[in-house]
Amino acid sequence: TSYYKNMAEYKATADKESSSTEKKYSVFFGRWQPFHKGHYWLINERLKLGKNVWIAIRDVKPDEKNPWTAHEVLMNLSEELQDLLQTGRVHISIVPDIESINYGRGVGYDIIEHVPPQEIGEISATNIREQMKKDGLL
Repeated sequence: TSYYKNMAEYKATADKESSSTEKKYSVFFGRWQPFHKGHYWLINERLKLGKNVWIAIRDVKPDEKNPWTAHEVLMNLSEELQDLLQTGRVHISIVPDIESINYGRGVGYDIIEHVPPQEIGEISATNIREQMKKDGLL
């Protein structure tokens, strides 16, 4: 049996004193294909609290759902978030593709779910890509 009856009963808490660096980041993994208003809302949830954000771009193989390479996404995000990058509030990098996100007990950081308002939650990158195709932008 599981040590915790329900993982919702357990939340890791951030260890504010253990970092070897002064700056800590809230990390978001994604494909960002393309970066849109919903993504901006998500990262802004941390930025508006004065937190730094690390955007991790999953290195996925381009296909119908992922029309851009990870490098192209990096270039797009770098342009889109140029001001935040210059202030050091945002860090962007390409990471190997992931199959899952895992954590153990007392891992030293928070696990946070951000539930968007309905109009943000309904944003679909698939629909955005379809419109871009119709407009000749993809």
